[in-house]
Amino acid sequence: MYPKICAAAIHEIDALKLKSKGIKGVIVDLDNTLVSSKSEHLTEEVRDWVERIKKEGISLCIVSNNWQKKGKKIAKILDVPIVMFAFKPRKRGFKTAMRIIGTKRHETAVIGDQIFTDILGANRLMLLPILVEPLNLNEPIQTRFLRVLEYRFVNRFHEKDIEWM
Repeated sequence: MYPKICAAAIHEIDALKLKSKGIKGVIVDLDNTLVSSKSEHLTEEVRDWVERIKKEGISLCIVSNNWQKKGKKIAKILDVPIVMFAFKPRKRGFKTAMRIIGTKRHETAVIGDQIFTDILGANRLMLLPILVEPLNLNEPIQTRFLRVLEYRFVNRFHEKDIEWM
């Protein structure tokens, strides 16, 4: 249930390090990972990170539990595919993304801000789980409830073999 890698933000994740780990595809969460949950604004740092990932030959796919037009808009701007209504941590959305980007489990990383959706889903399929800090903590009540539970795990990360970027 723990991440293997942690970073303060998605743009701090090194494309070359991912490539050196054999990663050929990245499944990335939308809300609070690529963009704030309350916004459609993509920062230049995120746009640059996506370009660096692509330049290294790593495929990207957004996987989101979201069903709003926002996801399609962001995917179009970044020129990456998106799987919506993923019902993370269920396996279906992740498997669909891997089919789209053409990767196997050992070649795929998942980047997200939630332990009980992104990280749990990645671990269920034995993908490389990467946790980033959420972009916005002003979230819906159900997400805030999950964050309380997640923070109990965060304190234990230092005891685990976690790589920080």
